[in-house]
Amino acid sequence: MKGGAGGSTDRASVEVRSLCVELPGATGEPVLRSLDLEVAAGEIFGLMGPSGCGKSTLLRVLAGLNRRWTGSITVLSHPLLPGQRFRGTLRREVQMVFQDPHAALHPLHTVERTLLEPLQVNGLDASRARVHQALDEVRLAPALAQRRPHELSGGQRQRVAIARALLLKPVLLLLDEPTSALDMSVQAEVLNLLNQVKAAHGMTLVLVSHDPDVIGHLCDRAGLMRDGRIERVLDRAGMSRVGQNL
Repeated sequence: MKGGAGGSTDRASVEVRSLCVELPGATGEPVLRSLDLEVAAGEIFGLMGPSGCGKSTLLRVLAGLNRRWTGSITVLSHPLLPGQRFRGTLRREVQMVFQDPHAALHPLHTVERTLLEPLQVNGLDASRARVHQALDEVRLAPALAQRRPHELSGGQRQRVAIARALLLKPVLLLLDEPTSALDMSVQAEVLNLLNQVKAAHGMTLVLVSHDPDVIGHLCDRAGLMRDGRIERVLDRAGMSRVGQNL
């Protein structure tokens, strides 16, 4: 059974209660205010809403990148603590793909070096064969391993970013506007790829997008965010109706 924003699930990958986030030095309203969320294991959950409503901030909290928060968060059965970095298996099990793949990839590093580094840091098989396998999984030719980001198209760079995240075999994959910088045809290719890798790996995905068509194409459910809260949780039909008014 899949629960709502404040409901319950038999098995949840993400459980958030009364989450608040304030920007350092801010005097206005918090970015996130008493936010509740549950994401069931194995589902694709979307976050949609107007710009500035807190979607990306929530994702960065779940990724362990923003540690200035209050409330209660459990990710993959691990309770998180404000101010603390991810430890142990969480560092591998939770991965994030960012909006701008060009900014997320080191401009001077080859694709091969970009993919080898997370394997080396985590003491895993850091071989050229493993890199080629990762590229094949995201439908990229092995020859691209020797190229640098500026030699790739936008869609190819985003596929490299996805390959880097998948190398560590995450259980939870967080995606912040992964197709917004791509043209329509490439968007469709990347969305289909995400569907395929999700099915192959059995991961849970949380996807932020301003585009209701992207959310509707990929997600099982979506949370509609406004003013730092999840206002309601939508099924596929609800995503379509609400998306027309965003």
